[in-house]
Amino acid sequence: MNRPRTLGIAAITATSLLWGTTGTAATFAPHAGPLAIGSAALGIGGLLQALIALPSLAAALSRLRRNLPPVAVGALAVGVYPLAFYASMHLAGVAVGTVVSLASAPLASGLLELAVQRRPPNRWWTLAATLGTAGGALLCAATMAGPSGAPPHTATGIALGLVAGAAYATFSWTAHSLMGRGVDRAAAMGAVFGTGGILLMPVLALTGAPLLASAQAFTVAAYMALVPMFLGYLLFGFGLARVPASTATTVTLSEPALAALLAVLVVGESLSAAGWLGLGLVALVPALLALAPDRAAGTPVPAGREAV
Repeated sequence: MNRPRTLGIAAITATSLLWGTTGTAATFAPHAGPLAIGSAALGIGGLLQALIALPSLAAALSRLRRNLPPVAVGALAVGVYPLAFYASMHLAGVAVGTVVSLASAPLASGLLELAVQRRPPNRWWTLAATLGTAGGALLCAATMAGPSGAPPHTATGIALGLVAGAAYATFSWTAHSLMGRGVDRAAAMGAVFGTGGILLMPVLALTGAPLLASAQAFTVAAYMALVPMFLGYLLFGFGLARVPASTATTVTLSEPALAALLAVLVVGESLSAAGWLGLGLVALVPALLALAPDRAAGTPVPAGREAV
């Protein structure tokens, strides 16, 4: 077993578990809209990424200047992702929005690698993505078939979830690509997420007033920015330095599984037999990728090119 790849998959699995708490956390700030929640969470989290990476950013400045187009594309994707993701959950429901956003990301990431790097998906990744997507679909179907039925505006929410999935795949691939071009991990993540955080600040200024209206709403915003986003993306960057973007986005299919569990344990929702089956299929994804032969893992960033 390849130890760096195993560590990378473990870090990204931990990331997905942190991300899986966001939907439940957002329910504790009911008066804050999805744009406020999204811009606060990833906007502030992104700026913190850049702040702790300032020494690395200064050292990598010349390389970042030579790679301005991918940095700009990644930053734009970071700006789009939280707005589309949280709006998707608001319109289609937490489970449906999360599943569509996360389940579509590995497919978009695989297509990016095929189109840009001419690297077709391997059989292990294809199996893992298929199991994860099938599990996510079962979770989604089980939720929509629940007593309350599908929320209004589900179609719009699903469309926004697909946008979020494409944005997630894009910034993941871009950050991994920068690491492969000699930009260390901290500088790559700081540049992409810091610039994306700047792009989100006007949205936060226009929509964020409800987050300051009560101590509970402020606590939710602080938790979202510091734990799932800041800490989560630190772990995500660590993992991206060790596995391809398509593998990373596939592993994070664990997020909707945790979101469903929290909905049962915290919010009081119920899960059908199909939902539990979907949960089990999603749980197989990181284990399957961790046990895959080394040649199926793709080409991670060389260990000497990133700052541990």
